[in-house]
Amino acid sequence: MRDWVRAMLGDRLDAGTVVVHLLGGPFVSIDARRIDVPEGSKRLLAFVALNDGQVSRRHAAGTLWPEVVDLRAAGNLRSSLWRLNRTCAELIDADKATLTLRDGVLVDADLVSAWADRLEAGTATAADLAVHPSGTAALDLLPGWYDDWVLGERDRLRQRLLHALELMSGRLAEYSPGEAVSAALVAVAAEPLRESAQRALIEAHIAHGNWGEAAHQFAAYRRLLADELGVEPHPALTGLLRPVLGGRRSA
Repeated sequence: MRDWVRAMLGDRLDAGTVVVHLLGGPFVSIDARRIDVPEGSKRLLAFVALNDGQVSRRHAAGTLWPEVVDLRAAGNLRSSLWRLNRTCAELIDADKATLTLRDGVLVDADLVSAWADRLEAGTATAADLAVHPSGTAALDLLPGWYDDWVLGERDRLRQRLLHALELMSGRLAEYSPGEAVSAALVAVAAEPLRESAQRALIEAHIAHGNWGEAAHQFAAYRRLLADELGVEPHPALTGLLRPVLGGRRSA
């Protein structure tokens, strides 16, 4: 289990905790022990998990096996479900019409979305501010998948997590600028052209008293923008460095 997901669970992590991991997944953890999902069942598990843990059998079969007739798609679904539940401890309850994640099964995408919610609402706890992904891989929902039902959700979640990291960096800069730098670095590594992430990192360096690092980061970003897009940073970002740039354009 990824450390930041484990930290979010807090007191809910016990011997029976089951988590479906879609970030960098899919796989399942039971009591922090990784269990690989059968290849033929991965899309079924991910589809149910991404649909708030409940979906109709007909919708799942039609979406996951669109190239075959309904009867064959329904058979594929039954086979996929059987392999999944045999390997992964009856994760999905099924009746004639509906597939539902078993009560108590958690989904990492839901956990990190709730974390982002608290940061955006200004209700983040000290525990929320003590965890963040250690690398960009942890931000990727179902990497390497290009199904239509994945793409939009991947981008939506990634943008939310990047924004949350920027907010987190801003909060941490008030009392723990070193940790603020760490959080902002993840956002910058994920999206180097994202100005709000670059701003968070530069502000964290300034909060830490590292004006040289801030100026270096600004200069690197300015070169990147010029090379990739042929534009300059926003004047507000340039203004952050005025004390060291003396109002001049960075070299």
